[in-house]
Amino acid sequence: MSSSSSVSVGTATRSVGFLLLDQFTLISLASAVEPLRMANQLSGRELYRWHTFSPGGEPVWASDGMPITPDASWNNPLVADTVIVCGGVGIQSVITREHITWLQALARQSRRLGAVCTGSWALAKAGLLDGYECSVHWEFLAAMQEAFPRVSMSASLFTLDRNRFTSSGGTAPMDMMLHLIGRDHGRELSAAISEMFVYERIRNEQDHQRVPLKHVLGTHQPKLQEIVALMEANLEEPIDLDKLAEYVDLSRRQLERLFQKYLHCTPSRYYLRLRLIRARQLLKQTSLSIIELAYVCGFVSTPHFSKCYREYFGVPPSDERSGAEMSQKPATLTTVQQPSTRPVTTLEQARNESTFASVRMIDRSDLAQSC
Repeated sequence: MSSSSSVSVGTATRSVGFLLLDQFTLISLASAVEPLRMANQLSGRELYRWHTFSPGGEPVWASDGMPITPDASWNNPLVADTVIVCGGVGIQSVITREHITWLQALARQSRRLGAVCTGSWALAKAGLLDGYECSVHWEFLAAMQEAFPRVSMSASLFTLDRNRFTSSGGTAPMDMMLHLIGRDHGRELSAAISEMFVYERIRNEQDHQRVPLKHVLGTHQPKLQEIVALMEANLEEPIDLDKLAEYVDLSRRQLERLFQKYLHCTPSRYYLRLRLIRARQLLKQTSLSIIELAYVCGFVSTPHFSKCYREYFGVPPSDERSGAEMSQKPATLTTVQQPSTRPVTTLEQARNESTFASVRMIDRSDLAQSC
């Protein structure tokens, strides 16, 4: 962590509340909270406060059987300007009318609302994702598409859409929070947090969950699942569509109808998407050259690969790689004057850490006054 650059920051401390639903997944909560803690530690400032809530302040059981005692009930004045719903197992059965009413009241107050894991279901149930794009754990993608037709479901790891932000489960909330922190306080800080958590790469909204096709199609269409499996196993040397149809005893016309009906695209388009996603993974995770990437992902030439990549992802592969390298750039080691206000307990605990205040924060208001 050695960089001479610094990070601009506003003066306001953001307050984030986490609504814990019964059987929430603990890893998703931790993945969302820990980046906030580390942002405070590395900056040496109280950039974020966070609290946990339940309807009456009573303990909530996580899906792993651990009871968590929230900081307060949701009627407590601690309620934050940003509220994130933490869902988990059996989400449909744990949401009550009181949950929905409370979330709708927050929306009327123009609060920012988010969700992790299956918490998106609660926001959708309250009608707060109508007209928004939304991410959820892949197990619930199909169910939410059917239950909430006004919500635009995405297989992305997380989605930031205006004042709504939703994330799938596991460690994906960390990526979402790192992007929000980067938006608030700059890329250097989010990159430094990533380094502290030994997090190899900050994934973005274009990164998709690995959704098993059987969870999209259910137990139906085994031939379509077989064809997709063949595609995934043959990315370097793509199989001709006529051959694919022949392998599963279908005509090419029947094959095209299956893809249009269940995957909403042509077989060739789906195959191209698989190859481009694989290329993106290799681009960000290996040192293969663009020429090598084009070859191992089944493209006849580098210009053709670059053209397809840019059309699909919106950036050429060379820019994608340079952007990934920038996101991993180390952050500042300089120190700053300590804030005059009394730090919260987590900041007090962090003072003895060698990384405390290792990212220098520059107040934008000070810059404005000096101009």
